[in-house]
Amino acid sequence: MKIKHWIEAFRLRTLLLSFSLIIMGSTIAYCEGDFNTVTFVMALLTTLFLQILSNIANDYGDAVSGADYAGRVGPARQVQSGAISRQEMKRAIYVFVILSLVSGVMLLMQCKAVLGWNGVLKMFLLGVASIMAAICYTVGKKPYGYMGMGDVFVFVFFGLVGVEGSYVLYGGELSLWVLLPASSVGLLSMAVLNMNNMRDMESDNRSGKKTIIVRHGIEWGKKYQTVLVIGAFVLMGIYVCFRGSVYQYGYMIAIPIFAQHLVEVWRNKESRLLDGQLKVVSMGTLVMVMGYVIGTILEM
Repeated sequence: MKIKHWIEAFRLRTLLLSFSLIIMGSTIAYCEGDFNTVTFVMALLTTLFLQILSNIANDYGDAVSGADYAGRVGPARQVQSGAISRQEMKRAIYVFVILSLVSGVMLLMQCKAVLGWNGVLKMFLLGVASIMAAICYTVGKKPYGYMGMGDVFVFVFFGLVGVEGSYVLYGGELSLWVLLPASSVGLLSMAVLNMNNMRDMESDNRSGKKTIIVRHGIEWGKKYQTVLVIGAFVLMGIYVCFRGSVYQYGYMIAIPIFAQHLVEVWRNKESRLLDGQLKVVSMGTLVMVMGYVIGTILEM
């Protein structure tokens, strides 16, 4: 049935990481007395649409470019396999662009009293930039994901923009301190992408997709992964040390998950076997964020 193929195309497992951004930014706002339940739910909904848009655009773009082929490693891609036609996927991209815009505008109207019209306009432009970033990763004449720029955009949109942006929705003001947890989640988002690139190195090289791993190799990628993971926990630790409480060190509950993850990465001799580690990093990121959330609740 087509429904099964569409669900697979949406790649719902990737929502763990996306929702982590909103939960982190919202929890920090809650600590400062600015939380709003309606805003939180609408932010999650908008993130849902944006993440699905990114996933189906990636499915379409990689099929058109030839990056996806029958022998590639990882979950089946729906356009490449023929389960969903290019035209059908293109229509779905348009649908989710509209859903993302409508949901985003409704979210901003909900926050208008806090943001003001000037803030609404700035956040709207940021939302449009997020939509363009989701599409242009693998779609277009010069997709930035094919030029080794994916890590930068992931850090910005799946870190700084996601966490700081959701925080601003509640209080209307930026916070330099929030850049620390935002950067922490951003580094873990880069770690997910790095696992994806390590797994796909052979197919990416074959299709001319010049990711950082294609340029520098698997061994370099292992060192890079280690720096990303350790850096994420250091930044989160600095934030909690200066702005949190002893309970919020609950984020450290995720350390064993990531320690085991790095052991598996360094043991690995065949990049195609790293597919399962994408889920480990995504789940570990959510566990880290929820550890912080639970600590916040216990502090009350």
